[in-house]
Amino acid sequence: MATTSAQETSVSEIKLVATARTEFGKGAARKIRRDHNIPAVIYGHGADPVHITLPGHDTMMALKSANALLSIELDGRSQLALAKDVQRDPIRPVIEHVDLVVVRRGEKVTVDVPVHTEGDAAPETVVTLESQTLQLAVEATHIPESVVVSIGGLRSGTQLRAGEVELPQGAELVTDPETLVVNVTQQISEEALEAELAEAEAEAGIEHEESQDEAAAAAAGAETTGAADGASTEGGGGPAERDSE
Repeated sequence: MATTSAQETSVSEIKLVATARTEFGKGAARKIRRDHNIPAVIYGHGADPVHITLPGHDTMMALKSANALLSIELDGRSQLALAKDVQRDPIRPVIEHVDLVVVRRGEKVTVDVPVHTEGDAAPETVVTLESQTLQLAVEATHIPESVVVSIGGLRSGTQLRAGEVELPQGAELVTDPETLVVNVTQQISEEALEAELAEAEAEAGIEHEESQDEAAAAAAGAETTGAADGASTEGGGGPAERDSE
């Protein structure tokens, strides 16, 4: 069985200083974004939702990390929170709104933890990471940055499933244990790949136009064949004519 491990490094707390919002609606949100800030709401643990404004640059940098643990400073009080939903502009690199859920120290939360591989599999193999994340139940203040799967020396045909991944202490696997995480297959040769592609195109009825190089090569071959046939005909006529004389 391959060695698998969870990254012991936990995400660190990132402090963000927020201000309470008193104006709402699209117009107010646009004004907040024009001032290079981000409108957000924080809720959880039975408390009423609180609408806040977050610093734009610091928040964008913080949310580049998966499962960033945020320490929200508001009116002299601090609350730990995780980003529940991040709305981004489809074109520009801008965060339009953030939903934050309050968490407490010692509380378990369910998060999607990125999966990474390390090492090199056996020669002439292809390693496919079938699951980019694993869903884990972990303490809010001990969220692993990633789960690392060692693929060193793995041979073709090896399949690693979620239940085989070693988790950090205290973490529980929420993902189905039978979920395929890593799949190691035999590398296909270029010739075999081209043959498979040609077969698939033939089945789909795809025809390719002859390229100029292919056309030139075909024409050159035809001329060569024609010249050879002509030479054969001329050489064979001599004896026949001499016999007739």
